[in-house]
Amino acid sequence: MNLTRLRPLPASEPAGSSSFYAAAEKIYPREISGRFTRLRQVAVVALLGVFYGVAWLDWSGHQAVLFDLPARKFHLFGLTLWPQDFLYLALLLIIAALSLFFFTALAGRLWCGYACPQTVWTELFVWIEQWTEGTRSRRMKLDRGPWTAEKLLRKTLKQTLWVALALWTGFTFVGYFIPIRALGAGIASLSLGPWSTFWIALYGLATYGNAGFLREQVCKYMCPYARFQSAMFDKDTLIISYDEARGEPRGPRRRGTAARALGLGDCIDCTLCVQVCPTGIDIRKGLQYECIACGACIDACDGVMDKMGDPHGLIRYTTEHALHGRASHVVRPRMVVYAALLLLAGGTLSYSLVTRTPLILDVIRDRNALYREVSGDQIENAYALKVINLDDRPHTYRLVVSGMQGLELTAPSEPITVPPGSVSNIPARLDAPASRAGGVHRIALTLAAVDAPGISVHENTRFIGPSP
Repeated sequence: MNLTRLRPLPASEPAGSSSFYAAAEKIYPREISGRFTRLRQVAVVALLGVFYGVAWLDWSGHQAVLFDLPARKFHLFGLTLWPQDFLYLALLLIIAALSLFFFTALAGRLWCGYACPQTVWTELFVWIEQWTEGTRSRRMKLDRGPWTAEKLLRKTLKQTLWVALALWTGFTFVGYFIPIRALGAGIASLSLGPWSTFWIALYGLATYGNAGFLREQVCKYMCPYARFQSAMFDKDTLIISYDEARGEPRGPRRRGTAARALGLGDCIDCTLCVQVCPTGIDIRKGLQYECIACGACIDACDGVMDKMGDPHGLIRYTTEHALHGRASHVVRPRMVVYAALLLLAGGTLSYSLVTRTPLILDVIRDRNALYREVSGDQIENAYALKVINLDDRPHTYRLVVSGMQGLELTAPSEPITVPPGSVSNIPARLDAPASRAGGVHRIALTLAAVDAPGISVHENTRFIGPSP
């Protein structure tokens, strides 16, 4: 099954022809070895190890990374975030965007070639395909040949492994939102809820579709990053380029034969750089938006240069300035701006996390009465306190009031104990002498942890008495 894409109607086809669409040819990436291939393999194993492994880690009695949407709590190892901590998520997204801009301006599409989920899972699916169906030539021959018992066996095995991997990926992804052990127990006991089943199936289908079926089509036609990457490139950006001055004119020759003596360049036109490309482009035609900068063409070309006795670098990471014999500059205005913004956002996030107080106090005045006159010539105001313990352990808090002479806290009279990650609603009453309580007074309530010095919050409110 192949996707189709719109192409212009060739002049040879008469008007009214039905061939408005051409099937996209399936790409069979050739196996290759080399430094960039090894680097990409290490990145795939490391990133997938983090994704599949972190979901099973425990931290202080709960899952290390868990986005508990029903409870509106987000556990990130020793940090528990609440919806009130949305600022941290916003800063994290800003840092991610600035990092993408910075590294793209510095060295092109490093994200696409080594860390993008589409690239990582596609690489894994291709490994399974190579293991079950063989090398590039064998896979092409298998697809062109008739259906035999061997072909059916190999295709069935590949699809079985693909589906199993996709479902395991969907299960792991949902396990970051529902405790993964409880999710696994639900599957084992056949008591998994319909919504959990739906989301596992949906993300499993998305993984299978993107990594097993669509593959390079996502990078070519669906990914927006490929469309605006050129806005972040300049002539000093490291990109994968073909050295046309050295390689042209291209043509075949025997090993050990001097290319210049034959009037040829170093490129022998073996097309290995095209065969190993996961998106099927010819890097010799110049920089193209489909290129994901994986470096496979560099490994292929360097291997050919070794066999021909020529130096590496016919295809290499370089800059446009370097290709034209000019000096390249790493430090330039856009890099300085990106770096400054990245440091500012990272510093702000770090400072906010270090100075973060794991306690929230909300004070709400009693709306039923502005004030009450109580015995002893006292004026009383009532409040509803919402105490949120954001820490991973219980705390006991003491409430103190200030800001008005003669003001006393009559309730709560005892320290408040709040379990970890919980909300407690506490009624509070404040009394003041009637002689000093006339009008509206600004007061402050301070809630401090008795068992953890340094954890305290202040909240301002009003104390209202009779009009003077």
